This record gives sequence, structure tokens and C-alpha cells, in this order.
Amino acid sequence: MDALTVHRLHFAFTVTFHYLFPQLTMGLAFLILVLKTMALRTGDGHYNRAARFWTRVFAINFALGVVTGIPMEFQFGTNWARFSRAAGGVIGQTLAMEGVFSFFLESSFLGVLLYGEKRLSPRAHWFAALLVCIGAWLSGFFIIATDAWMQHPVGYEVGNQGEILLTSFWALLFNPWCFWQYLHNMTGSVVTASFVMAGVGSFYLLVRRHEAHGRTFVRLGVIAGTVSSLLMIFPTGDGQGKNVAFHQPATLAAMEGLFRSEKGASLAILGQPDVEERRLDNPLTVPNALSFLTYQAWKAEVKGLDEFPRDRWPDNIPLLYYSYHIMVGLGTVFLAVMAVSALALAGGALYRMRRLLWVLMLMLPFPYIANTAGWITAEVGRQPWLIYGLLRTPEGSSQRISPGNALFTLIGFMGLYTLLGMLFLFLVYREVEHGPEEA
Repeated sequence: MDALTVHRLHFAFTVTFHYLFPQLTMGLAFLILVLKTMALRTGDGHYNRAARFWTRVFAINFALGVVTGIPMEFQFGTNWARFSRAAGGVIGQTLAMEGVFSFFLESSFLGVLLYGEKRLSPRAHWFAALLVCIGAWLSGFFIIATDAWMQHPVGYEVGNQGEILLTSFWALLFNPWCFWQYLHNMTGSVVTASFVMAGVGSFYLLVRRHEAHGRTFVRLGVIAGTVSSLLMIFPTGDGQGKNVAFHQPATLAAMEGLFRSEKGASLAILGQPDVEERRLDNPLTVPNALSFLTYQAWKAEVKGLDEFPRDRWPDNIPLLYYSYHIMVGLGTVFLAVMAVSALALAGGALYRMRRLLWVLMLMLPFPYIANTAGWITAEVGRQPWLIYGLLRTPEGSSQRISPGNALFTLIGFMGLYTLLGMLFLFLVYREVEHGPEEA
């Protein structure tokens, strides 16, 4: 492998492993705030104990997110030095704000949330939960704003030395791409947290331990999961899809396996893209659906890959196509599972339906797969550009790092992260085994 390939694999591995933690952190911060609100309104200590349990899980998850997140920013200098030199004046703004504002806000008040309950009034402790949630969601915003600028650069000019200079700070923060991407990402984090909470609650009900808390976890998880799964599809998924359609049409064509432009383009449910033959094998399609979803007109023309030069096609069309369809397919499954569970919950039968509880428990890992597939779709879809339309990926990598050196550090990261993953699972297992505190 050449150095560029190893650099790409290195960052792909570290960012994929890292995002296993923030997606739970951001969604769980919101659900903890809901539990603290219920405790404040009802005065029932049951909800405080539930919030305390999930705060401990949150803290473990947050710590692993910090440990795995810091090395990524160093990689901008070690593996992607030319990208940092070119765009550091832009992305440095949002990355610094994420660290200085949101990270310190979240981490400081997480300490208050963990250790200040007996020292603060109920309202003050609720306020700490609110600030933790705001910090987590602000963190997501600044990271998404950074990625959105790479997807759709705005508010910049190119200097005499080829460096990219920020001309409008507000254009960076209010990038039109950022709006739907941020909402889509955050609802995805709530989906993850909802399935985790419902899964743990289902486990407690199935083994007949901590059943009162199990019912609370299942109820909150199903309600939040139903709403967030619906929002993932519409309007946030629809809005993000339109971002891609209008600003990265070649990416949309590759995601859908559309090799030739069509009026009344069909939506591919299944199929295998054959890039050499420029066709979709064994397709299962819905006629005219892609045209309608994209342009709200059944016979609208959707551009295929034949409209674009080959060097502007995404680098890995099969990976992009399959990751996109995995994300969409799982999102549909999430909505179906949560809708059935919500109906059973409304009828008062969910807690006794062991098969459905098994389904909720076994669904726990799948939101992680869906969120990972979604980010693969976004990042592979942007290729062959690091900054869309401005900087190609080969032009951003470090030139003085040999393939051997990069591969050595990648193997080291894989080993270290394996140990960290085992430690995380062990610590969370201990918390689940211990369960919420008894009255």
C-alpha cells in the first residue's frame, strides 16, 4: 500500500472507533435530562435513581470518547499536514470552539452531575444536567460545522500561497449544509441512546431484576426512539438527501447506483453496482420514486454518473452504495420496531411481551452500525475531495511519512483501541450488573 492509502485507513479506523462513543453521549445526555425533569416534576426518587444509573454509564462512555477523540486532531498534523496547512485557518475556528466552549462545559458539569447531587438543590442539579446536555449538543454542532464546510465550503477566499482564508465566520457557522446534517446526526444519536436504554430495560424485565427501572427504561426508550426514528427519515433525512442532490449530484448518483441520467428515475431498494459495466445488477426498484423524493416531480430528470467526468466520481462506488443502503434499510427497521413497541406500550402489553422485549434487547448494536454506515456515506461520498471542489484527497496528505511508519502506528492504534474497547465493555457490564440503586 502507498502512504496515502494507509493515511486514509488510519483516519477511517480512528474516527469510526471514536464515534461509537459520542453518538451515545449526545443522545444519552438528552434522555438523562428527561429523567431529571421527571424527577423534578414528580418528586419521585425513582427517576433520580434512574438518572444516576445512566449518568454513570454516560461518564464511562464520555471518558472513552475523550481518550479516542484527542488523537484524531493530532492526525491533522501528522497524517494530513498539507490539508492542515491549507485549511487550518478555517477548521481551526470550529475545532478550537468545540474544545474551549462545549467540551469544558460538558466535562465540568458532568462532575457536578456525578458528585453534586447531595450538595445541590434538586433544581440546581437539574440545571447541571441541562448544561451537560447543552455542552454535548454544542460539541456535536461544532464538529458538524467543520465537516459541513468540507462538504460545502462557504465564506472563504484563496490566498496568494494557496491557503484558504476565512472571510465570514458567520457563514461558517450558518452553512446551509450544516443545518440538516446537524439535525440528522443528532436525531441519530437519540436513536442510539433510545435503543440502548430500551435494550437494557428489556434485559432487566426478561431476567426479572430491577423491574421498576426496567419498565421506566423501556417506556422512555420506546417513546424517544419512535419519535427520533421518524425524524431520522423525515424531515432530517429528506433534508440531508436534498443537500447531496443539489450540491453533490455525482454523489447522489453513486449512492443510488444510477449510472445513466433518467427522467422518472427509479429508487433502487436492492441491487449490486457493476462499475465497469456501468449498471446495477439484479435491481429491485420503485418506479419514478427517486425523481419524486429528490425534486417532488414524478418525471423529473435525475443526473446519472454519465453526466460527470470519471475523475469526479466517488472513489469507491460499491462501498458508498452499500453503506447508504445499509443506513436507509436499518433506519426503516428501527421505525418499524419502535412503532410496534409503541403500540404495545400504549395498550399496556409491552412489558409482558417477551418476544418483543427480546427484539428490543437484540436491536441494541444496530444503531451503531447504522450511524457508522451513515458517516461512511457522507465521507466516502465526498471523495475524491477533502474539501469539495477545492482540495483533492491526495493533495492533503503528509508527504514525509512513509507507508511503513503510517502502517506501524495504525497497527499500534488497533491494538490499543482493542484493549480500550474491552475495558469499556467490562466497565459498562459492571454497571448493568449492579443496576440502578435500590431505594
